[in-house]
This record gives sequence, C-alpha cells and structure tokens, in this order.
Amino acid sequence: MALGDIASIIKREIESYEEKLKLENVGYVMQVGDGVARIYGLDECMSNELLEFPDNVYGIAMNLEEDNVGAILLGSEDKIKEGDIVKTTGKIVQVPVGKAMLGRVVNALGLPIDGKGPIATDEFRPIEGNSPNVVERQPVKEPLQTGIKAIDAMIPIGRGQRELIIGDRQTGKTAILVDTIINQRTSGVYCIYVAIGQKMSTVASVVKTLEENNVMDNSIVVVASAGDPAPLQYIAPYAGCAMGEYFRDNGMHAVVMYDDLYKHAIAYRQISLLLRRPPGREAFPGDIFNLHSRLLERAAKLNDELGAGSLTALPVVETQGGDYSAYIPTNVISITDGQIYLESDLFNAGVRPAISVGLSVSRVGGNAQIPAMKKVAGMLRLTLAQYREMASFAQFGSELDKFTQAQIAKGERLVEILKQPQYEPALVEDQVMAIFAGINGFLDDIPVDKIKKFEKEFLAFMKQKHASISLEINEKKKIDQELSSKLENAIREFKQIFDKKG
Repeated sequence: MALGDIASIIKREIESYEEKLKLENVGYVMQVGDGVARIYGLDECMSNELLEFPDNVYGIAMNLEEDNVGAILLGSEDKIKEGDIVKTTGKIVQVPVGKAMLGRVVNALGLPIDGKGPIATDEFRPIEGNSPNVVERQPVKEPLQTGIKAIDAMIPIGRGQRELIIGDRQTGKTAILVDTIINQRTSGVYCIYVAIGQKMSTVASVVKTLEENNVMDNSIVVVASAGDPAPLQYIAPYAGCAMGEYFRDNGMHAVVMYDDLYKHAIAYRQISLLLRRPPGREAFPGDIFNLHSRLLERAAKLNDELGAGSLTALPVVETQGGDYSAYIPTNVISITDGQIYLESDLFNAGVRPAISVGLSVSRVGGNAQIPAMKKVAGMLRLTLAQYREMASFAQFGSELDKFTQAQIAKGERLVEILKQPQYEPALVEDQVMAIFAGINGFLDDIPVDKIKKFEKEFLAFMKQKHASISLEINEKKKIDQELSSKLENAIREFKQIFDKKG
C-alpha cells in the first residue's frame, strides 16, 4: 500500500471521528439525614429535577439556594454519606401509565409491590402536569354514580368534578370510596385509589374487598404507607393523578381518590421543615394551598375536540374532633366543587352512611343527575333538613301539632330509606323507585322498623312483576306523567301484599 493511500485513509478517519463527550452536571453531598440531603455544586439543576445518588437511590431537587441544593430522597439514605457524587438527570419524576397498570398495586414511583411481576408498559408521564385551561374544559354534566342513595340523590357527583369527603376518623370515609369503586364495575370508569400514610394492613383489606367484588381489574392502587419515607407520601397523589390523566387524555373516564390529603399535608410539612423552609400557620409551609390546588385542578371534563374524557377527583380529609374550620380542611373545601360531611354522632346513632344533609353540598348539583333522580330527589334534601331541625326540638318533649308530627314521621322513614349496608351499591333505577315511594308519602303508614324490609321486598317485587318500569327509567332517564302513574299503581299493588303479610 502506497504511503499516499495510508495518509488519505488516516485523513478520512480523522474527518469522520466525532468526539463523543458526555457532559454531566455533578455535585457533592454536604450533609444527609432524615430523608433530606444538601448538595454542593449542582449549578445547572432545575426545580423538581430528578437527581441520581450512589447505590441507585434517587432524589428530587426542592430548594435551589445560592450555595447548595436541598433534595428529598426517594429511597434509603443508609449508604449515602458526605462527599458522595450526585448527578442531575435532566428530567423530573415520571411514572408508568396505561391500561397495563390496571389490576396492580404499585408504590409512589409506579413500581409493582403486589408480587405479580413487572408491568408491561413503555408509556410514562411526569407526575407534575398542567391542569387543562378553561377553553379545554366543558361543563360537568354526566353523572358519576356512586351507588350510594344519599349521595346520588342529594349530593350528586359528576364526571370531571372534585368532591371532598370530610369527617373524623372511623366515620366511613374510605367505605364511600370503596362503594364508589365497586359501583364502577360496568360503568366504563377506571378507578385509581391512592393510599397516603395508612397502615399496610388497612390497604391490604381494601385490595381484598376490591378483589372479592371483581373490580380490581378496573382499578389501580397506589400506596405510600405510614412506613414509607415522607417524600414518597408527598409524591403519591401526583403519581396517581398522572395515571388518571392518561385515561382522561385518551377519551376515557377515570376517578382518582386521595385517601387522605391531611396525611399528605403532614408529610409535606415534615420535608419542608427539614429543608429549613419557614413555617407558617400550624407550622405548615406557605405553599401548602398550592400543594393541593395544583393537584386537584387537574381533574376536568375535557371538551369534545380533545376527546371528551374526564378525570374526577375524590379527595379525603380527616378532621380532628369535628373541626371543619381547621387550616387544611378549609383549604381543600375552597378548592373543591362541594363536600360530603360525615358526622360521628350520626354514625354512632346507626345512620350509615353518616352524611350530614345540612353541611354537605354539591356545587354541580342537578347537572350531575339523570332527570328521573333530579325529579324525585328535588324535595328530599329540604324535607330531611326540616326533619333534623324539628327532631332536635321534639326531643325536649313539648307537644307537637299534627303537621309537625307528620313531617317528623316522614323524615324518620326517609332516613331509613337512605340507610345502606357497606359494599352494596344500588342501581340508579332502584334508588329512584325507593325514593319515589318515600317522598310521595307511600311509606308514612309503615312502621319505621319495617321500612328496610319493605324496601327490599318492594324492589324484588318490581323486578319480578314490573321489570318494564325499571327498564323504562334506565332507558328514558326521566319520569313522565304516564310512568309516574304506573309506578304509583305498582307501589299500591305491593302495599296491599305487604300489609296482608304483616
């Protein structure tokens, strides 16, 4: 080979050579402890960026200060020590999304913890996302049926709404969420249940209930338990929201449940104080309102151009001693489109679900109800509120006029109709027929202790003898004069049978 050929080959090689330099932005751990690390030297770090620590531990950059970066750790700090190298990744925390997630129990990073193997999805979404703007939304107008009579009749929830469930511990908040999930068995709505700061035994019992009712295949359970580090409890609801947004943005419907946001706020307070952020009211940091508003504002009913998908949010807030005017409860109340108050006194008196009619409200109202329910439940709320007020006076033993006695008698029967066992959501047509009978005075002469028996046998009778009526309610979604007459005649027919049986 001639010398000139060798020279030309070398020249060509030099020209085609690309210097593959990999630039890495690195820093050093200054101090670490309590799930928080301070890092020196990360000049190009972004807010909320994912950082890579030694031993495959990741963290999130939270405080960008003049001479250091404060980060929260998403894993064990045991093997991280002063002087360790930390690298930026150029991306923020993301979680796997898609239909492959259904039926799985995952942690706050979307990794499976149910022992069923890896999740087969290659789609990811960042946990923080922009909420749809006003133009991208449309009014909430489709009902999200919970199967709970008291809610569907008086405090209706629509697809795309944010409805807070609030009450003391042990008043049935999680039971409402579980019943709602069970009721979505055939509705086409996907459910994401986010457990924040709960015992693993409690979460396991929820998962077991969902499996027993054959709805786990329609659901995703995201867990950041009481034993998990505070940073994981902090990101869990955002991870669950990102999973729900996948369904919303692809023209499907999902409901995401945050159980509960008070524990979420406490986890955020913990990491904020460790990062030396200034404490404010009740020692919570100043951006605690933003924490929940940027989460809940992502729930929406999208317009038709964007596929008309929806994401409904059902946040839970636990109160202490019925104090609804505390900092976190009032924050979340002001962000949401209504609230369902659960009262300990009602719960202990055997009224379950223990929903306070006077304090609960849905700011979407009748728009989220089928017209049939809107018609029969129109007077229900007012009648029950009047009953509660009169019953409180009646307990003093003063003599009551006949009108007041009749109102109290009717109220007692309506309360019985609205009582419902756990894990037994009711079909909307059954709810309509039962409430129709109560509100129109057909139960006024039936003893209170026989109301539940009457309701059960009446609905069975309607299925056997008058199946066309419930079918008509289901199809037409409204009660016209003709259907109303048919229903009244059917109730009278059943009452004669019921009275004979005694």
